[in-house]
Amino acid sequence: MDIKAFQTETENSDTGGLQIEVYAGSVSSPVAGASVRVLGERGESFSLETDISGQTAVVYLETPPKYFSEEPTGLMPYSTAEITITKEGLGSEEASGVQILPDNIALLRVFLGAEGSESEIVITPSPLYEPREERIFEEEVKPINSLTGFVVLDRVVIPEYIVVHDGSASDDSAPNYYIPYKDYIKNVASSEVYSTWEPNAIRANVLAIISFTLNRVFTEWYRSKGKNFTITSSTATDHYFVYGRNIFVEISQIVDELFSTYIIREGNRQPLLAQYCDGRNVSCPGWMTQWGSQYLAQQGYSAIEILRYFYGDDIYLTTAEKVDGVPYSYPGEVLTIDSQGQAVETVQIQLNRISRTYSAIRTLTPDGVYGPATAEAVTAFQEIFNLNPSGAVDYATWYQISQIYVAVEKLA
Repeated sequence: MDIKAFQTETENSDTGGLQIEVYAGSVSSPVAGASVRVLGERGESFSLETDISGQTAVVYLETPPKYFSEEPTGLMPYSTAEITITKEGLGSEEASGVQILPDNIALLRVFLGAEGSESEIVITPSPLYEPREERIFEEEVKPINSLTGFVVLDRVVIPEYIVVHDGSASDDSAPNYYIPYKDYIKNVASSEVYSTWEPNAIRANVLAIISFTLNRVFTEWYRSKGKNFTITSSTATDHYFVYGRNIFVEISQIVDELFSTYIIREGNRQPLLAQYCDGRNVSCPGWMTQWGSQYLAQQGYSAIEILRYFYGDDIYLTTAEKVDGVPYSYPGEVLTIDSQGQAVETVQIQLNRISRTYSAIRTLTPDGVYGPATAEAVTAFQEIFNLNPSGAVDYATWYQISQIYVAVEKLA
């Protein structure tokens, strides 16, 4: 249903969507029949129940006007909601500060624990609205030869997990979280930019986040200093990560499209340490400014044009050759009706295994022929995992199928 159909008649508010997904421990165990209570800050109240895929229906809540997030007005551009999830035998969880932006779908993914367990997710304000620590400048090229005690990677690899230290690097009491790589990028992007921005502004920022993160992975930056994590949640040195926060479907789809693409400077094999600041509360000559990227996108700049505007004309986009944690690499072309071969059979086999957990996906005959039944199963998968429901297996769908297949296989 078109979200614009739910917009209010007043000049002082718009409307945004919210969906909750509930799992027992991991995405390989969706929870049906969980009770979900949603309380909006403007008095909305919803009682929901998860379906066989662990998902609620999308509900719509009032938000501030869209232009609050399209320009740096200084006004809070999103509304918030309080969520309570319960399931007999799995305990309960609460989430506060869940952010709802206009014309977008906020997605909160919750993992329930053992019987009787209770926990709370607290989502803190966006750094664009409430500035954090001032950024500490770093040289963008790391002196790899000086790193001792660890072998720096000989090529850029997309990791299966990012180990996030939820605090500054010097805070030994802060917890470490093992976060799937794409989920980490989606979390940071949903924290640091607004999903209402121009798509090319979001793409430029996502590429900067990916490149910065892969530089930390590639150079073993913190591990070379004796730390047992990949990156921190400190905005002084890394990115703003909020454990358990909601993401936005519009940002999620862009990350799925770009997750293995990164920026590189001519003559340097390291992913660019693409530092940036908001450009409103903090100035950072030589870096990208987040609001500046939005202004350029509004003028029709592409993502690479935005990045070159800030980082120089000698930067390029490239794709990592290897994605860790998946059994087969993308075959290089979109699989659709009348496609045939081993890649099609691989998709059919993987979807069959996934359908044992996600029963909304039909079972297929693994014959290597991409017919209407395969297209229907792919569409169902795409709808569950917030991909473009095209019925064709593109780059983003291939790797999402692979990721979920590995997750359900590991559980088994």
